Parts: sequence; C-alpha cells; structure tokens
Amino acid sequence: MGSRKKQMADAIKEAKKHVAFAKLNNCPTSPRKMRLVADLVRGEKVEHALNILKFNQKEASGRLEKLLLSAIANWQAKNEEANIEEAELIVKEIRVDGGSMLKRLRPAPQGRAHRIRKRSNHVTIVVGANNNTQA
Repeated sequence: MGSRKKQMADAIKEAKKHVAFAKLNNCPTSPRKMRLVADLVRGEKVEHALNILKFNQKEASGRLEKLLLSAIANWQAKNEEANIEEAELIVKEIRVDGGSMLKRLRPAPQGRAHRIRKRSNHVTIVVGANNNTQA
C-alpha cells in the first residue's frame, strides 16, 4: 500500500471511530408509522432522545429505544477510553426504509378478494459525538 493510500485509510478509520451505528431489519411495523417516531429523535442529544422514546406511547418507540441503546453500546465498544457524558452524543442520522411485504388475501363481496399488504421496515441509527461544541 502506498503512503498516500495508507494516510487516507488512517484518516477514514479515525473519522469512523467517532460514529457508531445499529440496524434493525424486518421490523413488522409499517414504515410510515415508524417514521413518525423516528422524526421525533432525529438530531437530538442521546439522553433527550431516550427520554422522548421512553415516554412515547407508540409501539414503534419501544423498538427504537432498544435500537438506540444498542447504538450507544456500539459507540462505547469503539471508544473505551471516552466518557459518554463528555462526548455529548447525538443522533446524527436515523433512516427508515421499507422492508419486505407479506401479501395476504381478505374475502370481499361477490366472490372477490382484496389483497392486504403487511408491511415491514429496516431502521438504521447513526450515533456520533457532537463536534460543534469542541471547536
């Protein structure tokens, strides 16, 4: 590996050290319902986001809370020497994508059938240290 390529790889590795992510695949909730809860915590500090999710009554908030705790644990594993309170972690990115669809049939009048689409989603949370306060 050339010296420039190694320097670039080291810079990318150092940049990735300050962010951690967690994924939730094939969650049996419609993406539209999950996005309602995801929009509440996008860009918030981690402590505030956990409080929002804990006291929200929607079913999706429990799943997102567990996912956010997993992302925080992943960040701690990467940065063992750092302290969470001093790092001021924020939810940098939260993405809800549509997953696979289960197609079911519901009987309809006059011998017909209507298709029921049971939707699922994939959620990705990226957590990182807030760089604005350090500069």
